[in-house]
Amino acid sequence: MLTVDFSRFPLAPGDRVLDLGCGAGRHAFECYRRGAQVVALDQNGEEIREVAKWFAAMEEAGEAPAGASATAMEGDALALPFPDDSFDVVIISEVMEHIPDDKGVLAEMVRVLRPGGRIAVTVPRYGPEKICWALSDAYHEVEGGHIRIYRGDELLGKMRQAGLEPYGTHHAHGLHSPYWWLKCAFGVDNDKALPVQAYHKLLVWDIMKKPLATRLAERALNPVIGKSFVVYATKPHLPEAPAAAPAEPARRSTKSSAKSSAKSSAKASAGAAK
Repeated sequence: MLTVDFSRFPLAPGDRVLDLGCGAGRHAFECYRRGAQVVALDQNGEEIREVAKWFAAMEEAGEAPAGASATAMEGDALALPFPDDSFDVVIISEVMEHIPDDKGVLAEMVRVLRPGGRIAVTVPRYGPEKICWALSDAYHEVEGGHIRIYRGDELLGKMRQAGLEPYGTHHAHGLHSPYWWLKCAFGVDNDKALPVQAYHKLLVWDIMKKPLATRLAERALNPVIGKSFVVYATKPHLPEAPAAAPAEPARRSTKSSAKSSAKSSAKASAGAAK
């Protein structure tokens, strides 16, 4: 289940991609299938080991085209182990709401993204997320849980302050908001509640089969109750230095000019005497 829409966020074979806070690796896998050179990074070592296994299985099954590469590694989003301008594309999906220093994370992403590169940021949408918080404290008051709810203009403002230029937004997963409201209402750890089980089966069926009815329903629901808010942005190129003005022709020194004038005067006097 992808949150980033690759029809709005084009990816070319050979692009260097960082999936930051990759989790189970859903976006990293899709980038690998599209021929990118992918680095999937997360601080959770257990998830990274699982992602590495899937990368190896994909390579063995021939799911990635020639030239594609994939690496899974542990790392800190606030101290990325990469040089400046290392990546053409950075994706951070459903991560920033967990991190106290979100401005620091944005600064690191901008640092490792090359000028002209693209970034996709997704976070829980304000309205649906606010309902989850109201229904259940356990939904967010857990170690590593959500510590903030972003308003759209707040996230856009922080991205601009970090030096990015947003060029598109949308909402995703309209069918998933009711599921999380049910989970919060019946208990986030209570998967046996009948309404929760029934809705979960609907979502699994939708993901596996992609029927037209649910695709149309989600498209209609996304602007209203889409669970995720997605922003696409670019890192601008540095302004070019102004061209240097052409150098003026070198002037002869005053001493040389004086000598030339004296010679000319002497010749003129000699000519007059004749």
